[in-house]
Amino acid sequence: MQKRKDFIWKMGGQQGEGIESCGEIMATILAKEGYSLYSQRLFASRIKGGHTTFALRVALEQVMSIGEGVDFLLALDQETVDMHGVEVRDGGYIICDSKVKPDFSKFEGSKVNCLSLPISETAMKQGSLLMRNIVALGMSVALLGFDTKMFKDAIAAKFAKKSQEIVDKNLAAFDDGHSLVMEKLGDVEIDTLPAPGKKDQMFLLGNEACALGAIAAGSRFMASYPITPASEVMEYMIKNMDKLGATIVQTEDEIAACMTAMGGVYAGVRGFTCTSGPGLSLMAESLSMASMAELPMVVIDVQRSGPSTGMATKVEQSDIDAACYNTHGDYAGIVISPTSIEECFYEIQKAFNLAEMYQCPVIFMPDLQQGLNKQSVPTFDLNRVPINRGKMMKEADLPELEQPNYFKRFELTEDGISPRTIPGMKNGLFLSTGLEHNEEGKPAEAPTMHVAQTDKRFRKLETVAD
Repeated sequence: MQKRKDFIWKMGGQQGEGIESCGEIMATILAKEGYSLYSQRLFASRIKGGHTTFALRVALEQVMSIGEGVDFLLALDQETVDMHGVEVRDGGYIICDSKVKPDFSKFEGSKVNCLSLPISETAMKQGSLLMRNIVALGMSVALLGFDTKMFKDAIAAKFAKKSQEIVDKNLAAFDDGHSLVMEKLGDVEIDTLPAPGKKDQMFLLGNEACALGAIAAGSRFMASYPITPASEVMEYMIKNMDKLGATIVQTEDEIAACMTAMGGVYAGVRGFTCTSGPGLSLMAESLSMASMAELPMVVIDVQRSGPSTGMATKVEQSDIDAACYNTHGDYAGIVISPTSIEECFYEIQKAFNLAEMYQCPVIFMPDLQQGLNKQSVPTFDLNRVPINRGKMMKEADLPELEQPNYFKRFELTEDGISPRTIPGMKNGLFLSTGLEHNEEGKPAEAPTMHVAQTDKRFRKLETVAD
């Protein structure tokens, strides 16, 4: 039989029914086996309840999207059948919990195989409906033709901290689900996916890739306010701050987050913040100040659907105009949009470099699809993007200042990029505010200086593309 190159598996039901954990177990195991994966979570904007799905594309070669259609749909409720049954390809399978008395009438005469199996009843045999996802996992493994050992080992490891009784019940639930499908299929031969051989790869969220990239870029300071779908960046940083000697500040709102990160940048560290559309709107005035003060500020904006609160858990690339033109005055900044989860790691490092090379705000714009979904990617090369701090002066190279002169932090240079010092550097004293200024940073409102400084701020961006 000719082997397939990929398939798409999807599970759906209500939030809180273990759908995501079922998909995560399957994905984690298959990633370790060397399969290339792309996952997609769709969920309602609430803590519990509401329709949710977890889709997983499994392939032999690297895939960059979830793809189209579904080969295997596992439904814990009728809503999943009604909403996603139309996605199932000819020859594909729908398994629905018999407890909901599924209506498959719309598939009569089609080439879609519909199975009503006792998922809830089988879970209750082991004592809890919470095991429905493990029963479903067993059914999925049977339908996909994978070896059961690696999945049973993973289940045992997952529940090992609880008790042996819990481990045994979950293993029994997995076996029961597997047996139900095998008995139902009988002699039907499933077109399985061959094992590709183990690869040196990672399986992670785009948000996690952004956080790892920031760490690799040397950032050890983050100020942020939680917002879907960007919160995982801060959560990842918090989990690892002790190992890094990092400081993470959860502020009272997005304005404070941006200003606090700007303070860190002014002090000389590679600081950043993370938000989504509504937060980016609130940061507009602060980013104008960062442009005026030429602070190398990085903002990660994980885009979601707007305007306003919009649809916080749905993808939309709707912040581009806001990132480019949202601030007042002649704002000079850089906007970068990654095209994959792998690029989230490498391009955020370039964002930190560009911010310091051109001394301006850089807005980094993944979207919800990248930020909240996982993809398998080749293990990251930590040395691929060397750190470049631009025209950061060394104290030993600074000429003596004679009072009352300040260091020319905003010197009108030919390339538009001024030498930079940080507070505490001997002979590096300068003034920095949100006001228009002369070369030393002192407020200056003469039209000639305003034009000269504005031209300088834009002149430095002429070589960004190169």
